Amino acid sequence: MHDYKYIDTHAHLNINTFNDDVEEVIDRCREESVAVINVGTQKDTSKRAVEIATEADNCFAIIGLHPVHTSASYHDEQELGENMKTFTSRGEEFDAAYYRDLAKNPKVVAIGECGLDYYRLEKATRAVQEKAFIEQIELANELNLPLMIHTRDAKGNSASAKADAGVGNVYDDTYEILKAHSKVRGNIHFYAGNWEQAKKFFDIGFSVSFTGVITFAKDYEEVVKNAPLDLIHGETDCPYVAPVPYRGQRCEPWMVKEVYKRIADIRGDNEEKVREQLMENARQLYKLPGV
Repeated sequence: MHDYKYIDTHAHLNINTFNDDVEEVIDRCREESVAVINVGTQKDTSKRAVEIATEADNCFAIIGLHPVHTSASYHDEQELGENMKTFTSRGEEFDAAYYRDLAKNPKVVAIGECGLDYYRLEKATRAVQEKAFIEQIELANELNLPLMIHTRDAKGNSASAKADAGVGNVYDDTYEILKAHSKVRGNIHFYAGNWEQAKKFFDIGFSVSFTGVITFAKDYEEVVKNAPLDLIHGETDCPYVAPVPYRGQRCEPWMVKEVYKRIADIRGDNEEKVREQLMENARQLYKLPGV
């Protein structure tokens, strides 16, 4: 057993942003007693997450197809954040056999990140996203692995954009799909829904996680404060949204310590109690070997 004090339950050291210094970043995490779960977004990044997990004792992998990669689309700095590298998604169909084979690695701990993304949406892409989402739920059911869920609402929560695409609120739609199809538990990562929606996910055994956003925005404090402590996680979603006091820098997984501290602060709980419980939550959901 390693003496990790924190775990970043959702990171992306497996993407191009970290190509030049991933080993140094992993070493910094190790020095800070931080374990890392790197999350795949398509075939190549899922494979890379498994490679990193195989090489690094403090890393684990989640494999799957992100909804924005189910269709050909362009993603710019406005969407991704300042100083983030833009990319064009070529569109990928979910290949269950490919991911099933990757999942044979014992350090693969979940399927995802899968789900629904309404940021830029057309009617046709919504059907493609739902198909890939359900296929990944079915693979998770088959392998008895938890799900890592991605949810993002329409740009500016535009009612007209949603009406054009024939969709509702992304959290409500995600809940209905999970309730209908999932036989396993999972996590709603980077939670940005409201308290009423969060309660519905808790009722079906799903947890929610919070990023560095909670260190500088107050929008999610009701959920942070009221959520059952055994159903929340801390994450970075690095390289995005570095927490205070690292705003403006490339986010790295060891910064998750600031998220843990802020969760304790918002809840008015003892910091060590929160740290221990969040570690236990990750162990329980992801069955992390050696953590």
